[in-house]
Amino acid sequence: MSRSSIAPYITAWSAEQDLPCALVERPDRSIGYASELLSDRDRHGVLWQQTALRHGVGRPEFARVHPLRQRRAMELLLCQVCGGPADQNEDGVLWLQRDCRGDWPQWPDGMASAEPPVCLPCAATATRMCPALQRGAVTVRVRDCPVAGVRGVFYKQSVLAPTAATAGNFSYDDPAIRRVVASALIRELRGCVIVPLEELSGTMT
Repeated sequence: MSRSSIAPYITAWSAEQDLPCALVERPDRSIGYASELLSDRDRHGVLWQQTALRHGVGRPEFARVHPLRQRRAMELLLCQVCGGPADQNEDGVLWLQRDCRGDWPQWPDGMASAEPPVCLPCAATATRMCPALQRGAVTVRVRDCPVAGVRGVFYKQSVLAPTAATAGNFSYDDPAIRRVVASALIRELRGCVIVPLEELSGTMT
């Protein structure tokens, strides 16, 4: 049995705990790590949560997402389940989302998503096996999905060291992002068309 059949690619394993990185104030009023490496920041200069990379070691912790693998899947448009290329055609990249069509009329157009896309085989598998998706899921073709920001924790100034204050989504043009430790990359979904999974499955036969 392959690892992808045990747990999704982006799932964190029990051996992949957060690393002890001390936060410090920087002269420009941003935050950083006391012993910071170039790899601790993304190409936009945002600081990222550092987590051990031991994929497949221990047990999968389905409630946690590994920051590096999530970021890689989002940057390269990889399937969040198997880690291979996400399905993509002239109608767009394939996303699998919990059904929230009651949220607004054009849902999910304009939605900020931290969930990476999927490939066709994994869309069907995830719909069958994921308890959250069994309560209602839709497959969506997305024509445009620009990287928009990060999900993370904002740290306020404190006497001894920066202190966690607020968790949320932060766009790259938000000045507050200079004090954020990111844990997930976000893409904005635009030009969305909901396509029934049955229609997509028919293209595989």
